[in-house]
Amino acid sequence: MPVEAQPENQCRTPVRVKGPLASRVERRRDNSRVRLNAYLARAGVASRRKADELIKAGRVTVNGQPGELNTFVAKRDRVELDGRPLERQALAYVLLNKPAGTVTTARDPQGRPTVVELVAQHRTRLVPVGRLDADTTGALLLTNDGELAHRLAHPRYEVEKVYEAEVEGEPSDDALAQLERGVELDDGPTAPARARRLAPNKVELAIHEGRKHQVKRMLAAVGHRVHTLNRSRYADLTVEGLGPGESRELTGAEVDRLRSLYGE
Repeated sequence: MPVEAQPENQCRTPVRVKGPLASRVERRRDNSRVRLNAYLARAGVASRRKADELIKAGRVTVNGQPGELNTFVAKRDRVELDGRPLERQALAYVLLNKPAGTVTTARDPQGRPTVVELVAQHRTRLVPVGRLDADTTGALLLTNDGELAHRLAHPRYEVEKVYEAEVEGEPSDDALAQLERGVELDDGPTAPARARRLAPNKVELAIHEGRKHQVKRMLAAVGHRVHTLNRSRYADLTVEGLGPGESRELTGAEVDRLRSLYGE
């Protein structure tokens, strides 16, 4: 049976679901129609971008028909890549305490260890939500839930990220106040943040933007170069109890909370 192409945009009013109902919504979502590239990503084949390339190359079929970029797939549909049947994997959410020296990607041309390798024991293809610099440590969420990952990474949803930075010198009250008001960077002013002193040369900074090297650049802008940087909290998730390189799956309550705050 050919799969109908659905319109790109449909007017729907988002509804946020909380509590036990969120888990039931998740089960329904797992059975709902998804875009073909998302299905391929959930099957562990490739990222959505790479999946688009496979689809355009004509290597993917849905119910015997060539798949298109705007094809949607339901649970009952048969999806094949190069004639090989595929199945969606169950949704998974893993919190990693990222160690220094690892890169936030699936593969690294330079051969450096990656965060995806550190969570390989979960046996589901996971991708990181956002990025941390190679020398930055701390809380990093990985998932195969592309829809939620997109929301968490999008500036519109203002997901709070809390960092602890050891810096050069001792930031003054005026420097902390500047950080809280927002500082001017080469790509524009930053949004207001929360800043507090943890030690003479250690600062906690909470932001909800996600620009490249943002925390390092903000602190440099007020005269304090960062020596070490750790993300202590991401969307209310902490790595308490996890050593460097260790990971754990989110609890059902944690997933429900993320969906209630940032889901549909």
